[in-house]
Formats: sequence, C-alpha cells, structure tokens
Amino acid sequence: MELAGLFGVCFLICGAAIRLAMSLADWLGMLDRPCGHKQHEVSTPFVGGVGILAVLLSLFLVLDPLFGGFVVSPLQGILIGVLVLFLTGLADDIVHLSFKLRLVVQAMVALSMVFVGGVELLSFGELLPGWGFDLGWLSIPMTLFATVGLINAVNMIDGIDGLSGALSLVSLTLVGLVAFFAGQGAYLVLVVALIAGLAGFLYYNLRYPGNSRARVFLGDNGSMVLGFLFAWLFIALSQGDSPAMTPVTALWLFAVPLMDTVGVMLRRIWLRKSPFRADRHHLHHLFVRAGYRVCDVVAFAALAQLFLGLIGVGGLLLGVPEYLMFWLFLIVFGAYLLVILRPWRLVPGLRRINRALGLPSVQVRGIFVGYVRREKFPDLLGLIGERLEASSYDYQLSVYQVNSSATDGRNVYCVVHVPANGDERLIGKVQRDVSAIKKHLRRRHDVDVRLFMRRQDENDSRASALEDRTMDSSQRWHERRSVRSTLIYSMERGGGMMNGGGVAFEVSVPPVRES
Repeated sequence: MELAGLFGVCFLICGAAIRLAMSLADWLGMLDRPCGHKQHEVSTPFVGGVGILAVLLSLFLVLDPLFGGFVVSPLQGILIGVLVLFLTGLADDIVHLSFKLRLVVQAMVALSMVFVGGVELLSFGELLPGWGFDLGWLSIPMTLFATVGLINAVNMIDGIDGLSGALSLVSLTLVGLVAFFAGQGAYLVLVVALIAGLAGFLYYNLRYPGNSRARVFLGDNGSMVLGFLFAWLFIALSQGDSPAMTPVTALWLFAVPLMDTVGVMLRRIWLRKSPFRADRHHLHHLFVRAGYRVCDVVAFAALAQLFLGLIGVGGLLLGVPEYLMFWLFLIVFGAYLLVILRPWRLVPGLRRINRALGLPSVQVRGIFVGYVRREKFPDLLGLIGERLEASSYDYQLSVYQVNSSATDGRNVYCVVHVPANGDERLIGKVQRDVSAIKKHLRRRHDVDVRLFMRRQDENDSRASALEDRTMDSSQRWHERRSVRSTLIYSMERGGGMMNGGGVAFEVSVPPVRES
C-alpha cells in the first residue's frame, strides 16, 4: 500500500510539474521547433526532464520523511549527477552544445558516481566458464565508458513520440522486479518513484485516442537524466558482495536501446562516417519508413524489450550460467546487426509484415476495389457508397478502365482517394471501411478490396533490387507499369478538397488479373 501511495503521489507531482513547465516553455525558450532531421510539425515543449527532476527532488526532500519507512538517504548522491545532467541537457536543448562538451560533462558525472556515490563497475561477471572478468585498475575507466554509453543510448533512442519513455518504463519495471526479489528496498522505492514519473510523462508524450501527437518531448534534459539513472541502477545492483543481479542481466534489461545504439554506430563506422553523426537509420525510423504508425512502432519496441528483459530475469531466477546468457545475448545482437545493416532490404520486409498483420499504414491514400466487368461497376459503386455514406471524411471516388487485352473482361477498378497525409486517426477509419467493404463484397470472390498505398521508391524492393531481378521478371514488371487506365467516372465529397497540388502523389495499383 505504501508503494502504491508513493506511485500515486509521484505520478501527480510529475504531471503537475510538466503542466506548469508547458505553460512557461515559450517564455523560457524551451521549445523544440521543427528543423533539419526532426519530423514533428509544430513547436513542442521539451520539458519531460522537469517532471523526472521534480519526482526525484520530492522523493529525497519531501516524501522520505513523509512516508518514513522508506530508507532512501544512501541514494542522495544521485542528485549531484541528476542536477548537472539536467542543466547540461537543458542547455543543449536550447543552444545545442557540441558533443565533445557533452561527453566531458557526462564523464565528470560518472566520476562523481564513483567517488561520491560509491557506485563502481568492478566486474563483468563470468563471461567464460570458470573465468570471472574482474576489472581491477580498469574499473574506473569502464565505469565511465558504461555510464556515458547508457546516457547516450537513451538520448539516441528518443526519436519518435513515446518511444524512449515506453522503453524506459518497461526496463524500470523489470529492474523493480529484480530489486523486489533481491530485497533491495531502497532501490525498489527509487524505481517505483521513477516508474510513476515516467507514467506521468507518457500521459503527455504517448499517442493515444484523444492525444494524436506528443504534447511534450523528453528533451536532452530528460533523456540524459534517465540514462544516468539506468547506469547507477545497473551498476549498483550488479556489483558488490551481495548483488541483486549479474552484470549480464543488465544487458537484457536494456537490450533494445543498447542494440539499437551500438548497431547504428557500427553501421556508421562501416560506412566511414562519424558514429556521432545523426541520421534516420535507427530501427524505429525504419519502421516509420515502412509505413508503421508511431503508436504501433512504440508497441512493438516495448513488447520486444519486455520479451528480451524477461529472458534476462528468467535466466537470473533460474540460475542459468552467466556465460550462457552472455553468448546468447551476443547471438541476438549479431542477428539484429545483420538485419539493420541493409535497410533497403529490411524496409520492404517490414511492409510485408505490416500488411500480413492487417495494421494501418501511414502510406495509406485510400481504398482500391477491383477488378470487375464494366456493366457490373454501377452495382459495385452502390455497395461502396453505402459504406462511405456513413464516413465523416472527405474523399474522391474514381473509376478506371484498363486498356489491356490481357484480361477476361474484368478490366474496371475503383479508387477512393482519401487525403490522409499520415493522419493516424483518419487512416484507422479508412482501415475499418476497407474491412466493412470486404464484408459487403464477401460473396464476390473475384473482387479484390485493399488499402490504396502511396508508392515510395526509397528502400523499395522493386527499385533497390533491380540488379538481383532476372530478365523475365524485370520485363514483366515494366510491362505491368506500362498498362494505361482511362477515367470513366469520378465524384467527390468535400467541396473540392482534391483540387490543386494537394493530391500529387504516386500510387501502386495491383496488377490486372490475366485470363
């Protein structure tokens, strides 16, 4: 009950602190404005770190005396690193510090963790049978390396709405589980407070019904603080005479951010680029490029982290040898690295998975229905119109006749253009309409109903694998693209919403059925 009360209080503290910071963000210059590789469309406050900081300050200065039974005073050394990183991240958010300066500050904070907090990475554990890797004089350098790495891993994963917060929430929940089984009461209190703070932040940051975009970002001020807290927790709980977990377990509890960060940096080095040069080849970027909605990407990443984290916790509780867990993790990471090294092959595969799962795609531009004989299309239009009549969105309905002899008369198809433009709520409505139209036409087995997709050449298997295609398949591909269609009927709802350049997009039309 005390932990539940602590969670509730910290959740409200975080939510209130973020709400107050949002109202002051414009005045303080704490707005993330669209530019460069950033994809958000409106200026958004980067005040997520304010909520996390408010929770930590409240925990150490107010809630400890209030709840009495929580012994958190040994952890007050955390505040030094948290305050320094929060201010550094805030300055980076506003004036964009150089990465070298950020690394220096992060290294100094890591040293304070060792000499002020007494938290130090002393051993990697038993990575080979009967061979424990004690670090000795390398202890402090490796502590610095691990801490700086974790800080930047959380920072680099913070690329789309809700992702870093959701992954951090899953990882902290698993850390709390480990602390609970190990009887680490003080750290359990800290983790519960942080989970509540992240939940309060995600209320503003996640996309869900009623919240179509993030109202706040975590910002460097929040991501750097979270990375530092992860470093502290993982090292403190995996070292000492009675550790709560093995060092290898920490790899599993932080698997997705760790593999993504290391994998992207290795890929940049492989391409002879700076590992610190920002790009859009993180795994979540590739999912978005493949047409996944942001909420689906976050859900998949969180489930992947939960699955991998439970493997780590299960191995710990079942007493699986450390070296087996370590080499299994390397195998998983190796497979992941091979997959992301060639995004032009990965993205088309992700698209196929999206279609197989029946998920809406942000590349949706309408509905395709075809092919039928020309005399049948009025009846077909009646069935389609019956469903669209109940829809609240604008659309343009067009009927085309394919000018090709390679048909048995079924050469008419219908396209319902919808100005979705990535609107995830509208795309969801279109998806439901596709399902409803399929249900209406379920007795017409010769009619294909599917989502109408925007053609994207970037990372498209048809464009990127020309050299791998045989002469015959290439010829068929070009023949299909050379088929012409004639518009035979058109109507729209929306007062001319399809006029002008707003509908200048390419689409992929399914091939005509051959006789």
